[in-house]
Amino acid sequence: MGVAMNFLPLIESKRDGKILDPRQIHDLVRDVTAGKIPDYQLASFLMAVFFRGLNTEETTALTLAMRDSGDVLKFPKDKRPLVDKHSTGGVGDKVSLPLAPLLACLGFWVPMISGRGLGITGGTLDKLDSISGFKTLLPAKRITEIVQKVGCVICGQTDRMVPADKKLYALRDVTGTVASIPLITASILSKKLAESLDALILDVKFGCAAFMQTKADARKLAKAMVTLGNQCGVNTRAILTDMNTPLGRAAGNWLEVKESVACLEGKGPNDLHKLVVSCAAHLLVQIRKAKSLSVALKQAEDCLKSGAPRRKWDEMLLAQGANLDAFKRRLALDHIAPVIIELKSTSTGYVSRCDARIIGEVIRDLGGGRLTKETKVNFDVGVDQVAKPGDEISQGAILLRIHAASKTEARSAEVRLSKAFAVSAKPPSLPRLISEVIGN
Repeated sequence: MGVAMNFLPLIESKRDGKILDPRQIHDLVRDVTAGKIPDYQLASFLMAVFFRGLNTEETTALTLAMRDSGDVLKFPKDKRPLVDKHSTGGVGDKVSLPLAPLLACLGFWVPMISGRGLGITGGTLDKLDSISGFKTLLPAKRITEIVQKVGCVICGQTDRMVPADKKLYALRDVTGTVASIPLITASILSKKLAESLDALILDVKFGCAAFMQTKADARKLAKAMVTLGNQCGVNTRAILTDMNTPLGRAAGNWLEVKESVACLEGKGPNDLHKLVVSCAAHLLVQIRKAKSLSVALKQAEDCLKSGAPRRKWDEMLLAQGANLDAFKRRLALDHIAPVIIELKSTSTGYVSRCDARIIGEVIRDLGGGRLTKETKVNFDVGVDQVAKPGDEISQGAILLRIHAASKTEARSAEVRLSKAFAVSAKPPSLPRLISEVIGN
């Protein structure tokens, strides 16, 4: 093992806006992986990058160095293409859960390496951790076995897979440096490149509850990731989607699992259904399994309606250690949290605002997210039956239900959540869920 680099000059260089060469970035990632750089210096470096940025060459060097910091998944040759999807994160965004089994039923291999919550956004692994016995941490050999046998797996990166990202990912969450385009790009693509993918669809969010607040910033991030992904040999496409309003009608780890199953059973909310089907359709076009998006959309719709993805979901759960009987019993329950409160409308009209940021912050503070790396997540809390913009509502009707650990927390959440909604006399003009596609 070599001598650790003197990290201070590198922090100072980036603080002063200088360009780092690939060798410096390689050495940085090497020492991050080896645990030779203290958190306080890494935090300082991340903040320098947040304000000064990284150019294309620096971002590429960081991405590839992080990919090569550990193992890369290897699969035998097969006619089924290796594909994945990644979202930049949102409130109520549980698309990965129903999408993975749908893709497997459409003839793909899906090694979906996912993460935990960042900021107020939920993490796919946190949702799956709410399922009794389900193992989100698997060795590389087991990941490849499940993908070959079942067709899909949803799990976290192994200790030996992109270990540098694991360290930086956790620090970004608690240092206010999440919304950095170079850091997001390197984090996402290093993990996806380590999956040996053929194609990747990126769901890049914008709005009040997204890392990218504006559509222009989301477009910039999407273009950076699409360009870099394609340069690295992965057919990459991005869609820009709205995150001013939560996705679906439930947010909170276990509640989102329930809604994901409802989606697989054809009972889910329209926006979730549309996004799941759209992601699948784009991958069908990217990998040339469909001649056009309209043909691909029908193919994905028909597959979802067949019930095969719902059965594939159970197959994936069993393969990853879940207690299926316990899961089904839990699924049949109306709620798991000990306290349920209904937030009701004080007026009649149409819901014109449902603020995803307020809802995300409340769920985090109820215990459903993280304030520090050490925070223990409460999987049972959250909200459901959420009224969405465009819904007609009467005075006294439910705007949402609050699932909390105590009456005190529930009442506090009720006060804050009342400010997330607005009701108008006329139906509002609704934005398109998917506003733009970037990439071929």
